[in-house]
Amino acid sequence: MKIELRRLDDAFHMEAINEFGHTITTDGSPDIGGGNKAFRPMQLMLAGLGSCSAIDIIHLLRKQRQPLEDIHVAINADREQDKTPALFTDIHVHYTLKGDLQIKKVERAISISIEKLCSVAKILEKTARITWSYEIVV
Repeated sequence: MKIELRRLDDAFHMEAINEFGHTITTDGSPDIGGGNKAFRPMQLMLAGLGSCSAIDIIHLLRKQRQPLEDIHVAINADREQDKTPALFTDIHVHYTLKGDLQIKKVERAISISIEKLCSVAKILEKTARITWSYEIVV
């Protein structure tokens, strides 16, 4: 895996490029002089958690022949106050799944993702309590 970053302005706005040419931009918060033009690094970690677990869940539900039509992931997180670095302490992930899905299979897929498969969750759980909830809409 390879990522390169290049600075886009004279402050903190950066572009990250992976080995396939895909890009994402980051920026610092206005209180340190950033322009608030893109995701901040800690927000990227939460996006990574959401996408990592969603990929696992989609894959697991496909293997179980569950008709998942859509998935939405909402994440709320708290960080340490008045500390540098300010690590995550609590992360709650809420999944909204659409389809005629079996509750037990959805619960199992989410549990396996968060507790065993998602590499991002395994990293974040070292400092944060990760909880999850879900709802199924038809």
